[in-house]
Amino acid sequence: MDISVLGPFRATLSGVPVHLTAVKPRKVFALLALQAGEVVSVASLVEEVWGEHPPRSVQTTLQTYILQIRNAIGAALGVGDGIERATLPNGAKSVLVTEPGGYRLDGHGGVLDAHEFDALASAGHRALHQGDWPDASSYFGQALSLWHGRALADVQCGPLLEVEATRLDESRMSVLQRRIEADLRLGRHHELVGELSGLAARHPLHEAVHEQLMLALYRVGRRSDALAVYRQLRRCLNQSLGLDPSPSVEHLHQAVLDSSPRLDLETAGAVGVQLASAK
Repeated sequence: MDISVLGPFRATLSGVPVHLTAVKPRKVFALLALQAGEVVSVASLVEEVWGEHPPRSVQTTLQTYILQIRNAIGAALGVGDGIERATLPNGAKSVLVTEPGGYRLDGHGGVLDAHEFDALASAGHRALHQGDWPDASSYFGQALSLWHGRALADVQCGPLLEVEATRLDESRMSVLQRRIEADLRLGRHHELVGELSGLAARHPLHEAVHEQLMLALYRVGRRSDALAVYRQLRRCLNQSLGLDPSPSVEHLHQAVLDSSPRLDLETAGAVGVQLASAK
C-alpha cells in the first residue's frame, strides 16, 4: 500500500485508490497509516476520534470503523491487477491486521511519503554538514517536492493527528530553510529573492526567513531593500509580541549597514557561521 500524508491523505493498492470518505473512519485510517507497520493501540485510536469523552459504545463503534476501512481496502483489492490479491491470503485482514490491544496497517512493501521525506532530508543534512552545497540543495529539493499542501490537509485531525501534522509541517519549514541556505552558498541569490519575499510575507514573525531575505537582497545589490526588510520585521515583532529582533538579526542588520565584506559570498562561510561572524 502506498500512502501519502504530505498534503491530502491518499492510500492506493497497486494504483487503485482506497476510497473512504466518512470523517471518523478517515481519522482512524490516517493514524494507522502514519504508523504503518506498527501496532496502534485501541486507546490511541479512541483518543484521536473522541478525545476525553468516548461514547459508551466506543468498542463497538471503533470495530465498525475498522470494518469500514477493511471494506474500502477490499474494494480496492477487488479491482486491482490480481498481484495484491495473490499475496494476501486473508484479503483486507492481511492489510489491516488485528493485534493484541490494537491494530496494525501492513503496507506490504508500499511507500509512505513521510518516510521518503525523512530519508531525503537526512541525506541533505549530511551533505550540508560536509559542505557539499549542490547535493544538499538537491536532496532538500527532492524532499520538498513530495509535498502537496499542509500535512493531512483534508483530514479533520484529532489531538494525535494534529501533533503529527504540526511536526511534519515544522519539518518541512526546516528543510526549506536548509535548502535556501545551500542555495545561498551556491550564489543563487537572484532566484531566491522572489521565493524569500513570499515566505516573509506569509511568515511575518519568522526571523530566520527574514535574515535569509536580507542576505539575498544585499548580495544582489539591493542594500536599501534589505534594510527595509529589517525595519518591517522589527515593527511586526514589536507590535505583535512586544519584542525586538534577535541578536542574530541585529548583527546582520549592522553588517548590512556597514557593507561588511564578511557578507560577500567569496569570503563567507556557511550561512549560520557567516551571520555569527558579522557580530
